Amino acid sequence: MDYMFETGFLGTRAPFFMDFVMIMVAVLPLLALAAIAMAKVKSYKLHARSQSIIFVVSVIVVSYFEYGVRAGGGFTTFMEGSNTSHNYAFYVLIFHIAVAVLSLVIWVKTIWSARKAEKNGTLPGSASLAHKKAGQLTFVGIFMTAFTGIWVYVLLFVY
Repeated sequence: MDYMFETGFLGTRAPFFMDFVMIMVAVLPLLALAAIAMAKVKSYKLHARSQSIIFVVSVIVVSYFEYGVRAGGGFTTFMEGSNTSHNYAFYVLIFHIAVAVLSLVIWVKTIWSARKAEKNGTLPGSASLAHKKAGQLTFVGIFMTAFTGIWVYVLLFVY
């Protein structure tokens, strides 16, 4: 797994694994929008499958990222070479983690309740409005997680 810590491909100080995760994080809201578009055209099974796949891949990517951060020395190590104030970057990181954890909880709850409603025969149907609202909140969380993740990346490896 030494490749993870070789120079990344985005032209910053970031190691390979950070660049890879950064690209995945940036693409995540677009993938979520594509899955939402499937629901809008009433392709509900494809919507459900794509959301589940996106969720599983996201969890795998986050696990890969967490391994890389721990093995790479953590926040303090990645701060080296940054011209950003340690405290500012740390507060942005804490905000990012809070947004990401909250978004994950909402996303899990949305998928869980959708599967339950589908088994009960209320999705699509009487549970559709509640699911749509939960999905919109989930998307906002995914977008904010991506935005704050890119913000942390820029603070650590660009400035």
